[in-house]
Amino acid sequence: MITVLTIEGMHCASCAARIERALGDIPGVTRARVNFAVRSAHVAYDPERVSASDLDKAVQRAGYGVLGGGAGDREDEGRLAAEREREALKRRFLVALFFAVPLLIFSMGPPLASNGVTALVQFLLTVPIVAAGSQFFTRGARSVARTGRATMDTLVAIGTGSAFLYSLVLSLRIWIAGTGGEPVHLYYEVTGMLLMFILLGRWLEARAIERASDAVRELAGLQVKAAVVLRGGVETEMPIEQVVPGDMLIVRPGGKIPVDGLVVEGQSFVDESMITGESMPVEKRPGDKVIGSTITTTGAITLTATRTGRDSFLAQVIALVREAQSSKAPVQDLADRIAAGFVPAVLVITLLSFIVWRAAGMTTGFCLSVAISILVIACPCALGLATPIAVMVGTGMAARRGILIKSAMSLELTARVSTVVFDKTGTLTRGKPTLTDLVALRGHTEEEVLRLAAIAEKKSEHPVAGAIICEAERRGIPLPDPEYFRSLSGRGVRVSIDSREVLLGNRVLAQEFGVEISDVSERLAQLEAEGKTAMVVCVERMPIGVVAVTDVAKEGSKDAVAELRSRGKAVVMITGDTRRTAVAIARELGIEDVLSETLPDRKAEEIRKIQQRGVVVAMVGDGINDAPALAAADVGIALGSGTSVAMETGDIVLVGDDPRSVVAAIDLSRYVMRKVRQNLFFALIYNAAAIPIAAGALYPLTGFLLNPMVAGAAMALSSVSVVANSLLMRRHQP
Repeated sequence: MITVLTIEGMHCASCAARIERALGDIPGVTRARVNFAVRSAHVAYDPERVSASDLDKAVQRAGYGVLGGGAGDREDEGRLAAEREREALKRRFLVALFFAVPLLIFSMGPPLASNGVTALVQFLLTVPIVAAGSQFFTRGARSVARTGRATMDTLVAIGTGSAFLYSLVLSLRIWIAGTGGEPVHLYYEVTGMLLMFILLGRWLEARAIERASDAVRELAGLQVKAAVVLRGGVETEMPIEQVVPGDMLIVRPGGKIPVDGLVVEGQSFVDESMITGESMPVEKRPGDKVIGSTITTTGAITLTATRTGRDSFLAQVIALVREAQSSKAPVQDLADRIAAGFVPAVLVITLLSFIVWRAAGMTTGFCLSVAISILVIACPCALGLATPIAVMVGTGMAARRGILIKSAMSLELTARVSTVVFDKTGTLTRGKPTLTDLVALRGHTEEEVLRLAAIAEKKSEHPVAGAIICEAERRGIPLPDPEYFRSLSGRGVRVSIDSREVLLGNRVLAQEFGVEISDVSERLAQLEAEGKTAMVVCVERMPIGVVAVTDVAKEGSKDAVAELRSRGKAVVMITGDTRRTAVAIARELGIEDVLSETLPDRKAEEIRKIQQRGVVVAMVGDGINDAPALAAADVGIALGSGTSVAMETGDIVLVGDDPRSVVAAIDLSRYVMRKVRQNLFFALIYNAAAIPIAAGALYPLTGFLLNPMVAGAAMALSSVSVVANSLLMRRHQP
């Protein structure tokens, strides 16, 4: 069983690592993944050995809180808690700023700390700032007391607290015994400015994380609040929560479709851009599916509700995006491992630096300044935010374009795909036969040939019959029933139309009835070589025309293949069709590697054979028979127009059915992972360079010593810069 916990009080990557360890140590928990950026934990556990309360208690023992309620309630509570925390940080920062500015000005004057009055003023200005930042002291102490481990809050508390206590001790000496005429340097301004900068950084982080979640809020905002329901012949407007499957709903021009359903009456062009990313409206007629929250542009429609509430397509999309944003990419494991041991390492470095400089004869004030700078500038927050923020923004961008990425792992693997395997039917092709060729002979017209062929197939259940009849109806040709009908399995049909015998079928049928087809034999061979099903139309044993049907390529399939090949990707087509048909379609699309006559149970085996070459394979499919292959591939990409089984199995779901979305998904994944690597580089370089400088590595050579206040500003800036680099992704246009 898998559950999602919304964590309260988590403020750095080391916090996430601590909670992960606490949950992972519970017998019966098989996997625990904690995401610092979205304050959530994904936990897989055995419900027979572990209860939900056990998980909550483990988090609480680690020093953090769990928001209660069901899944939906927790999401709402988590959002409200994040908003409350952001507003609280804003208020705390403004309080700190109000007192920190005069404190800094006061401390920069002539040796103002040489008398008790000025020391008292600095003390009184610092106390409200310490109160505003009290959370660092309480949480830092609580973590050490409960778990014996330090957090980033512990570093902040030790750094600012030691500066405050050191200054207070000196102040007490001044108030009791005076200074003896010697100037005394206090560190109240260090405490005040550091807490102000850290509160600023935390507030900016909270705002940035909220912006990174805009995609989910935008999707949720699309949901309709009310619907016009037709019950008992009366139109009634009611809240969307009261609509149930089977209800008849009326949607007028320009209105939002309230729920998923089937059109039963009317016709309209529907704008599905907010769901599929496609800009052109799609025509909807009776029998067509419609998606909730899409917009009608012309014409009113009446529909039957099929999916409502949490079962609706939009609700499932929102759930998928939330799950993806809460998941962790494999590349994040490196950052997590570093962050987990970061705080103890920093404490050791701080202590050693203090001892070394003191042994070198430096003053206690100098050593304290070095220690505070190390403690404050070594914040691992930037490291913890580097991956999840980029993943949050990237999956949100993808969702807006009709690309649903189920997890951060899928995102990372998609960026590394080198071979793309396409199923043919329904993926590269339309999935249903279409009349492609119509040849009239011996003075007959195309319309006459089509009319006779369509009437002949009217009582047939073969897919080819549907293609011929559909084209005749499209041209407005009336189609009466044949007077006599007989299906000849594997060959065609024999019917009577207007008291005339009409034969429609392949070469075998013509030979069986002694029809001479030498004059059309070459044309038949040409059509068959193109992978088409070619048939002769004969009246009274005389051929009058040829019709050909095939499953034609989708618009965009050829472009998708060309784009993938231009990016250096190998493209393979897999199908159960005959070799001749498969090669004909592959040649048209520009695919050289074809796996034909492959049964559904062998598709997964073929995927594994390709993987044995050492390549990362993406499988693109839409049907039930594609599900094993989708699961076997490194990345399964399911078309949203396909079956629910394929969508459940796929790692990525394309809401539309345009194969070019596969190219967009790969490009977007590569872009996101490039941003992740940039963020990790900046965060690691920052910490690698900042700690030695804070420890005074440059002081013996240049006399430069990092001011603790500058360290505080740099620490806040590092996290904000990583988040800002991720938020810039939203301007990217693939």
